[in-house]
Amino acid sequence: MASHCAIWRQSRYAGFVSEESFGIYRGVVALSSVQSLSVQVGRNRDKVEYLFLNVGHFLDHFFMLIFATAAALQLTREWGLSYAELIPYATPGFIAFGVCAIPAGWLADKWSGEGMMAVFFIGIGLSSIFAGFASDPKQIAIGLTMVGVFASIYHPVGLAMVVRGKAKTGLRLAINGVWGNLGVASAALLTAFLIDMSGWRSAFYLTGALSVFIGVFYWWFIRGYPEDPGITKAKAAVNQGSGTANLWRIFAIILVTTAIGGLIFQSTTFALPKILDERLTNLAGSATMNGWYAFLVFSIAAGGQVVVGKLLDHYPVKLIFATVAALQCLLFAVMIQSHGQLALLVSIAFMLVVFGQIPINDVLLGRVVSSEWRSRAYALRYLVTFSVMASAVPLIAWIHSGWGFDRLFVVLSVAAGFIFMAVLLLPGSSREVSAA
Repeated sequence: MASHCAIWRQSRYAGFVSEESFGIYRGVVALSSVQSLSVQVGRNRDKVEYLFLNVGHFLDHFFMLIFATAAALQLTREWGLSYAELIPYATPGFIAFGVCAIPAGWLADKWSGEGMMAVFFIGIGLSSIFAGFASDPKQIAIGLTMVGVFASIYHPVGLAMVVRGKAKTGLRLAINGVWGNLGVASAALLTAFLIDMSGWRSAFYLTGALSVFIGVFYWWFIRGYPEDPGITKAKAAVNQGSGTANLWRIFAIILVTTAIGGLIFQSTTFALPKILDERLTNLAGSATMNGWYAFLVFSIAAGGQVVVGKLLDHYPVKLIFATVAALQCLLFAVMIQSHGQLALLVSIAFMLVVFGQIPINDVLLGRVVSSEWRSRAYALRYLVTFSVMASAVPLIAWIHSGWGFDRLFVVLSVAAGFIFMAVLLLPGSSREVSAA
């Protein structure tokens, strides 16, 4: 474009082209550049949308765990409540996180997945800003409940969009899961940093405003670059379900392992800042350092999803699932008496396999459920997950106040053992739960 403009300038200076013509030419060139960019965005629509979905997963988990770090590191002192007394105020938000997944999935199947994702970004951002204005536990419980309502949209809607039209979904779900785990890690790190710098409220304010901005941008994207109807139909034809005779057996195992896995996931991710605060007394001397250690654990552990996701595209699900569950059982048992540097290393190890389990049930569900039911199936799976996760919060408070985290790790080790036994009931043939 620069060389063309130079020729036109020379022609204009020579008197061959008028000033008005040159101005029109520059406008045409600029318009063609914008149109070229629009064409590139349109051609890469699937990649751009996948990026939005990944960012959404990051924000979903980030918002749900801001309060966990704020409660552990500052609100106990600011509001004069113990950790065990304060964290149950997060329970209504986690209940909404699970219960509202069903209507969110139904609306996505009946109305629009893209529209529901725009509602997610804007709604969760505004709810976070509202929570930042809380002046007592009851007010923040209301704000966290609103966050939970909008956060419930992501998993049934976003994950169904991630696997839509894809034959191999393991790695795609795993990468998306890593973004979610980085949201978990960043919640601890960023909230702890902001506590030291400007107070806990800014964690709700700033990220809430960012989410609203992303939601407006996403709405512009889906309105400006709608998916071609032919591509939409082609995607719907891919992976219409396995049709296996073992469908109900597999689905029952998914729900059982989902419930127990939700308990393990919530217990470890929610309590980890407090666990590290108690177990790394000689290593973490401030809220920021505690946040850095939590970020380190979560960030390294996020790689577990990528490894497991890649394996799921090439090896039997049953073998991978059983191995992950067995490692969880072992590592939780080791963590019972671990302190200091050993506790940090074991925390990284058990979070690797906790995060590694996440894509397994999603891959199984995507393989056995047809596309027109997939959002509702994911909604049911996450209703079970988040309902159990909501119960995990008061369970943590009860166990911690009575016996400490040693007893919690006993419970988690036993729970992982039950997952292992349930996985053994999956069909033995890889063809029965293979990728489409």
